[in-house]
Amino acid sequence: MTSPVPLMDARLVADLRQSIQDCTERGLSVASKWSSELHYAIPPNKRDTLSSEAFATFSTSTPARSRSPRPSLSFVDPSPAPSAALCIPVTPGNPTHLLSHSPDICAQETELETQDEAALFAARAFMAAKEFTRVEFTVKNCKSAKAQFVYVYSCFLAAERKAQRDWYRQTNTRGQPPVPINRLLTTLLDMVKDATDPWLLFLIIWSISGYHWNWSVWTLLCSCVGDGDELSALLPLLPLPATHPLVLMFQIRTMNELHSPSENELAMCDRLLGDDCFRDSAWVMSLRACALYHLHGRSFAYEPVFYVIMMKKDFGQAEKQFEKILAIAPHRIDDIDVYSNILYVTDNRLKLSRLAHEFLELDKDRPEVCCLVGNHHSLRAEHEKAVKYFRRATELDRTYLSAWTLMGHEYVEMKNSHAAIEAYRRAVDVNRKDYRAWYGLGQAYELLSMHRYALYYYQHATALRPYDVRLWQAQGACYEEIGRLKEAVECLKRALLGADPRETTIHLKLAKLHEELEDQAEAAAYHRRVVEICRIEERPVQDYAKSSIFVARHHMVIAGGDLLLAKDYLERVANSNAEEVAQASDWLKKLKSVLITRPAVPTAEGASDC
Repeated sequence: MTSPVPLMDARLVADLRQSIQDCTERGLSVASKWSSELHYAIPPNKRDTLSSEAFATFSTSTPARSRSPRPSLSFVDPSPAPSAALCIPVTPGNPTHLLSHSPDICAQETELETQDEAALFAARAFMAAKEFTRVEFTVKNCKSAKAQFVYVYSCFLAAERKAQRDWYRQTNTRGQPPVPINRLLTTLLDMVKDATDPWLLFLIIWSISGYHWNWSVWTLLCSCVGDGDELSALLPLLPLPATHPLVLMFQIRTMNELHSPSENELAMCDRLLGDDCFRDSAWVMSLRACALYHLHGRSFAYEPVFYVIMMKKDFGQAEKQFEKILAIAPHRIDDIDVYSNILYVTDNRLKLSRLAHEFLELDKDRPEVCCLVGNHHSLRAEHEKAVKYFRRATELDRTYLSAWTLMGHEYVEMKNSHAAIEAYRRAVDVNRKDYRAWYGLGQAYELLSMHRYALYYYQHATALRPYDVRLWQAQGACYEEIGRLKEAVECLKRALLGADPRETTIHLKLAKLHEELEDQAEAAAYHRRVVEICRIEERPVQDYAKSSIFVARHHMVIAGGDLLLAKDYLERVANSNAEEVAQASDWLKKLKSVLITRPAVPTAEGASDC
């Protein structure tokens, strides 16, 4: 058996290290932080060895040239076929900040950067101070591709800040749009439409082809994916092999954003955390913890108790992963809100309280910390304080989806359905792919007894998360309330596909609906399934006494019914301490008279049960 190909090689380490400098010089602080974390997480002995190999391999006086000509990426050229456009190779020996492999162009760009050096130094300092208009003015007349990117990016950030300010100024007014409107975007797009520098390309996969290690572009691509099918169609178009660490991280991140990771994504995380890769990466560990969290869902205010019990058990692995993260990075704030959600669901008041106080001291102006503190107050039933902190989180970051959703939950607890609906709508405006906000809207309208509205939102939620049992149950309950029992039955049958095999609540509900539809045979079949599950699980007779009597009665009144099965079911109830003892005894007396007139002939099913 051949050993798996290692994910890490000398070229990858060199490119990752170079991306730290490249992103920093362009003011991409998040991407630079991401690259730095990953580079630091490589085991030191492996990092040093591979860095030495990279230096020995690539420190040549003349860059290696491609044997085949590179196609132009200019937007003036005719658009190539999709596969050709999206999979343009990058020559390993060339400087990765330029798309062209021509040494003359490389030399020209280096000379331009030297001329712009003083302006770029000043711009970097202004960017760090968030003085975006000063950055714009400083590099306005510079000629290098790097300076042009800094200019366009600073223009965008300045315009985005103004759009945010104008949007907040219209808060609580009828004229406030759903999202801030940056009116400079079309102008900026015209400025970069003919660019060939990968940092300026507005076609995402072309940008990735030109420069692999800009995580900001991968994050943007992630936000463009609508569901798992779109992701599957996109992966073959990426300019990197499916086993490349960047592709693995992109796939995990995207599935987490869609709230639908699988065991496959967990296996990818484990491979990325192997000894030959990013073994000590808190960022990859956080990906894994979030995958475990989303794999089992998030508890809402009105879920049945048995779901909460299941989640407490399932969230154990995610909780352990977050504890490991905090052990190696005790001051890491990223995704601390997800950890607080887990502690909330598992009702771990002590740990959540300690965490809230520690991180509040660390940085009270991070939205994740505000969300953490809000969960702390919510668990203590201090709903007004919780709303205060969730609202503070949205003021710090209006796109912070979790805060809007959790604020909606708090308003539901406070019986303020209208405020809850407003919060959930804001969450939907931020991200229409998050099923939790749609589900919250359904819950809020259900509390207002507006079941047709609730049904509309539940249908959106189930479309986004088709295997979530809770969503199908909620949809079925709405259909039942408006008298559409057949649709309610179909929803509950769909819920059974993703339910625990030992689950009985949905079976009992289906039996009840079939009784109301006067389909006694189907009702008896679901009641019998309840009896079988309870007996296999060795549950007390009280849990299935009513179902036993219903099945026995059904077999007594239909032609060709299994009377021996009915006798067995009734005797179990009659010999127990269930409330239905008298009822079972009465039916046993009737069964004896039936047996006299109609001898019992056991069916194949009945014989197997006895």
